[in-house]
Formats: sequence, structure tokens, C-alpha cells
Amino acid sequence: MKNTIKVERAKKNWTQAELAKVIGISRQGLNSIETGKFIPSTVLALRMAKAFDTTVEVLFQLEDTEG
Repeated sequence: MKNTIKVERAKKNWTQAELAKVIGISRQGLNSIETGKFIPSTVLALRMAKAFDTTVEVLFQLEDTEG
């Protein structure tokens, strides 16, 4: 699964720590999501989408090989 979190964060000039605080996780946890090492829960993905005022589909996309 790929994501656009880093791009969306840059648009808002937020650090990982700032976004992590807004969505209620650690900076390390956010880094794991950004780098694709961890796939967030539905609730967490929805919190991220709300923080960016966008949809989950904008933030997360399946890789071509994932169907």
C-alpha cells in the first residue's frame, strides 16, 4: 500500500511530530506509516483524512500488485 502522507504534511508545513499529536499517535508510529512499514487501522486512517480535510482514498492507495 502506498500513501501520500508526507506530501500532504508538506502542504500544511507540519512535522511528523505535529501530525502525530493531532491524530493521537507517536512520531515513530507515524514514521512507520509514512514509510509503508505499518498499515494504519481504519479509525486511524479516518483521523488522518480528517486532519488533512480529505478522504482516505487520497491518502492511501493499493499498489498495482495488490489488486
